[in-house]
Amino acid sequence: MSAAIELRDLRKSFGPTEIIRGVDLQIEKGERHAIIGPNGAGKSTLFHLISGRYNLSGGAVHLHGEDISNLPPYEIYRKGLSRSFQVTNIFPNMSVFENVRCGLMWAKDYKYSFWHLVDREHDLNRKTAQVIEEIGLTSRQHIPAGVLTYAEQRALEIGISAAGGADVIMLDEPTAGMSHSETDQAIELIRKITDGKTLVMVEHDMGVVFDVADRISVLVYGEIIACDTPENIRNSKAVQEAYLGAEAED
Repeated sequence: MSAAIELRDLRKSFGPTEIIRGVDLQIEKGERHAIIGPNGAGKSTLFHLISGRYNLSGGAVHLHGEDISNLPPYEIYRKGLSRSFQVTNIFPNMSVFENVRCGLMWAKDYKYSFWHLVDREHDLNRKTAQVIEEIGLTSRQHIPAGVLTYAEQRALEIGISAAGGADVIMLDEPTAGMSHSETDQAIELIRKITDGKTLVMVEHDMGVVFDVADRISVLVYGEIIACDTPENIRNSKAVQEAYLGAEAED
């Protein structure tokens, strides 16, 4: 059985500077996998390579055994991989309902076909309402997304990421900027939204990482120096020296 994601000697350079330096990683189906590392380790760059935002300088990315190296992001999305970003990525002037529905329309290959009378797409609207209920925003579904609280906007983005039925969800710093109570709610939402799916996340909050992840990869200067269970990562002297105990963002 093929892994959900497999990275083979993945490399990325910007001019003469090599950012990702030969990453090999296999993430199994249904696994919750966290990628951590100090500032400048290349975590977001790695996310961009997997999701198609950046082209590879070398190596390959496989999704469920299929080579998706250098495919455009929308093609990768339709093959079952969806991702969020560090900075909230929503349409602020559109309602919560319209934001989620747009995500579903794109997944169903509607693109921006204005000849579709979306209000008559009953299945689409029913699925949209279901996603909104799952992320706890039913009472807010008809207001502009831009007036939601920060935590609600992040919940909306997580919902949009999962709305299209992707079986691999990538979350980039999903709890950044949240209070303790908001973080607890976000963890609960992430568990619910990714139940039965493969989760890959970059996260700076070690409490979240150790609470959610089945395995953790530690990226330092573009190379994975450890990949193991949370307990073993916590007890690794090399990891402690490289990262744990230091605040870092990518």
